[in-house]
Amino acid sequence: MKNLAYPLLASLLVSCGDKPIDTYPGYVEAEYVRLASPIAGTLTHLSLKTGDRVPHDAPAFILEQEDERAAREEAAARVQQSQAQLNDLRKGKRPDEIKATQEQLAQANASLKLDARDLERQRQLIAAKFISPSHLEDAQAAVERDSAHVKELQADVRVTQLAARSDAIDAAQHELEGAQAQLAQANWKLTQKTQRVPVDAEVIDILYREGEWVAAGNPVISLLPLHNIKARFFVPETVLGSLHLGEAVELACDHCGAPVAAKITYIAPQAEYTAPLIYSKENRSSLVFMIEARPNSDDALRLHPGQPLEIKLSHDGHDATKPGA
Repeated sequence: MKNLAYPLLASLLVSCGDKPIDTYPGYVEAEYVRLASPIAGTLTHLSLKTGDRVPHDAPAFILEQEDERAAREEAAARVQQSQAQLNDLRKGKRPDEIKATQEQLAQANASLKLDARDLERQRQLIAAKFISPSHLEDAQAAVERDSAHVKELQADVRVTQLAARSDAIDAAQHELEGAQAQLAQANWKLTQKTQRVPVDAEVIDILYREGEWVAAGNPVISLLPLHNIKARFFVPETVLGSLHLGEAVELACDHCGAPVAAKITYIAPQAEYTAPLIYSKENRSSLVFMIEARPNSDDALRLHPGQPLEIKLSHDGHDATKPGA
């Protein structure tokens, strides 16, 4: 529309001698919001229809979610498993395991006492010359063996009451964090299969129907927020210097009733050309600049994209963007 409009608008600017010099032709332009899902899937439920005016966060559509639900359950199970492993490493062994090791230590101490008494008897018998001195070596070796076993079990008892080594705990912590990140990603993918309206808007078009396959990123619904409706018109270079952002204008259209108030929100930094020309004082009026003005949301309901307009400038220099405007 834009390229075709330039010659027509330029001709209107220079040929409409019966219209006030501060009135310019234009048209209604719209900026659409196209709602899509970043995850592909079959469209299973559509909550809207063309022409609906829907509020922010209203349900829009749902894609099939079986794969994403299964992935989330798997990730949640992994988090529980990793958390249990970390908790287990942070504790000592279970009470029954500690008790069993303590009983083994008690048995080893009893054996050591028996060996010590036997060693003392052997010494007495050797002193009385009832047995050979060679028997003393066997009794001494038994005492040393059981003494070492007691020390080993004492160390085991201490270990059972300690948590795992710090490097093992750190590794388990990283495993848990990885599982939590996987769960967060699975939750995000699942939520992306259910889309909601991001802003108060009117439903302009439905691009897919229930049962159709929707590729990732393909828009399903086209929305038009009321604040995305604007007027677009063109003024000659000779008028450009008198316009300012925030300046009030009036939009008139066929059968619209009273003019619609709007404010200039954009002034093009570059000129539009209706045809090749030579810069001169005589033909510089053919050089036009695009201007955009936006009405408030209530008045925007009276306008329709593509509708022709007549825009009247105020030329009072009023800038609505400044304090007191």
